[in-house]
Amino acid sequence: MSKRRVVITGLGLLSPVGNNVQETWQALLAGKNGVAPITLFDTAGYDTKIAAEVKNYDPLDHFDRKELRRLDRFSQFAILAADEAIEDSGLDLEKEDRDQIGVIVGSGIGGMLSFEHEHTKLITRGPTRMSPFFIPQMIIDIAAGHISMKHNLKGPNFATVSACATAAHSIGTGFRTIQYGDADVVVCGGAEAAICPMGIAGFNSMKAISTRNDEPEKASRPFDAKRDGFVMGEGSGMLILEELEHAKARGAKIYGEIVGIGFTADAHHITQPAPGGEGAVRAMKRAINDAGLKPEDIQYINAHGTSTYFNDKNETEAIKTVFGDYAYKLKISSTKSMTGHLLGASGALELIATVLAVKENKIHPTINYEFPDPACDLDYVPNKSIEKEVNAALSSSFGFGGHNVTLCVKKYVE
Repeated sequence: MSKRRVVITGLGLLSPVGNNVQETWQALLAGKNGVAPITLFDTAGYDTKIAAEVKNYDPLDHFDRKELRRLDRFSQFAILAADEAIEDSGLDLEKEDRDQIGVIVGSGIGGMLSFEHEHTKLITRGPTRMSPFFIPQMIIDIAAGHISMKHNLKGPNFATVSACATAAHSIGTGFRTIQYGDADVVVCGGAEAAICPMGIAGFNSMKAISTRNDEPEKASRPFDAKRDGFVMGEGSGMLILEELEHAKARGAKIYGEIVGIGFTADAHHITQPAPGGEGAVRAMKRAINDAGLKPEDIQYINAHGTSTYFNDKNETEAIKTVFGDYAYKLKISSTKSMTGHLLGASGALELIATVLAVKENKIHPTINYEFPDPACDLDYVPNKSIEKEVNAALSSSFGFGGHNVTLCVKKYVE
């Protein structure tokens, strides 16, 4: 059976640097920093007092109080990003076969805020005061459920969970779902809202997140020699994937074409990447091979680029292994330098940045690149965006537990 072609026809975002796609994209091109002191809770006593929060967000602008009793913050973000993506796609759902429209949306952590809030009630006020909505607020699959229920979408509906690779797994699975005919359209991506006492304290105890509290705007610095950990971010990214002939039949605008995926495991360590980025090497090679391309056909990589010592070093090594001398001709950038790390939503935000780079031939920078690291010696598009023809690009996501995903996007050609 020949695999069907899959294109991207809609985008939706809620991020630390913008509350929609265009606002976020313009901020990324401008090198805008989204990291600031935490406002969502009192950080007294915490080693880390900074994060990349979604700004100017009031849930009551989007949901009524009754709805909010049922919606964790991560689900709110997911619904709003999905709404934007569906609207952007131009899909007239009244004319579509909703049995053929799926929703595959994940989260790395899910409703941690709800868990924390209800656990406090349990301890201080007793078990009878727990909310009846607690479990369906918290569970990771509920974001996909809410999106499908709101829009009456009855195709494949589930969540993926693979830490920081979650959204990329969702998108790659959506791609395969359409390729093999199980849906014509899939809403896919990820959402995360874990900037809370438990989230920050947990990552602090691992020594994983930056403590550069005096300079929050410089805390996220992927590939820089003075990086000291990632910065927690929050938000949601959603894409509408669509079978090509279905998109053409309705005259849809097409951002680009997904042409390859690579899913691998490190099978190495609970948090650290495999030496030399071995798992990442196989993920990138699989994505390029799945796309029917050669390494030199790629012009740009949106890197996982977390601003942690091991990730940035190993990811650089992996790129060199896959691309050889050509690695030095590639343009590479880290969205996380501006947005922080959206955990389970990061792969969707970063794929959207990759898709727009392919569509507009513009590459956003890696900001805060000030002190070169000899172990990270590639072209990370330091500090200023550039214009460059991008015909094919990769976006990579790597999660705790050794989960690796690389997605390959090309310009759409008839």
